Amino acid sequence: MGLFGASTGAAAALRLAAERPQAVAAVVSRGGRPDLALPVLDRVRAPTLLVVGGHDQQVLELNREALAALRCEKRLDVVPGATHLFEEPGTLDAAARLAGDWFVTHLPRESCT
Repeated sequence: MGLFGASTGAAAALRLAAERPQAVAAVVSRGGRPDLALPVLDRVRAPTLLVVGGHDQQVLELNREALAALRCEKRLDVVPGATHLFEEPGTLDAAARLAGDWFVTHLPRESCT
């Protein structure tokens, strides 16, 4: 399965990925707080994408710290002009495209139909 979490929901998704590595094939965090799962991030095996708004400096720094703690395939994408809730025109669409591409790439083919 693929997990998507926003804000504090990202920490919940990452904790589940750490606890159930056989069940989770990919994780996406959008404007998330993966730092809240810091104690278990080294156990996450699923490819993990962190998407953060370019104008959300505090959360961006927390995501950089979490990225360093992850020991799986990982990537941090910054959406220019976006704040924490991705309310600016086009920014939520950009985040959705990034998430969709990540899941298409990392979920088993039968999961994407």
